[in-house]
Amino acid sequence: MVKTTAPSSVPAAGACARRTPREKRSVDVRGWLGGIRLSGFMVVMLGLVVLAAFVLVPTIGTYLDQRRQVAALEEAVALGRDQVEALEAQRERWKDPAYITTQARERLYYVKPGEVVYLVDDDLPVSETPQEHAAVSDDVERTQTDWMTQLVRSVTAAGVSQTVTAPSIGIPDVVPTETPAP
Repeated sequence: MVKTTAPSSVPAAGACARRTPREKRSVDVRGWLGGIRLSGFMVVMLGLVVLAAFVLVPTIGTYLDQRRQVAALEEAVALGRDQVEALEAQRERWKDPAYITTQARERLYYVKPGEVVYLVDDDLPVSETPQEHAAVSDDVERTQTDWMTQLVRSVTAAGVSQTVTAPSIGIPDVVPTETPAP
């Protein structure tokens, strides 16, 4: 056994706290292994556990992979059934003559003889197109007037008014002229 002595200027407790990474404590492996006693039965059982692990781990992995595949295929079948049901419903709709007429009018702009169709494409000038609005506030605000009263006033004023003013977007105001009675 090798004895080491600490220098007299450094106390023994301080030496443990100031250990550098180069100094390592040696472990007596022979003493540790010597304390383990293995019997023949224990060796055989340990061997069987290791063998079972080698046999079962790949089998369990294969089983889990197959279960994942089965779940994915069942989900794909369910989606396929939903698509088939949707397509059958669409086929039934296309058997209805009114639906076909509606689709021809909306998608292809077909009209019946004698009808006139007007298509308006972007009729608002750029200055009057709807812009993004400010974010809605989370706070509830109280108004100064009653909304029902304002609605009634607005409807009444619209019904009583005699003149209509056109918005000033470059369209000249049209003034109705009275035609003399014959």
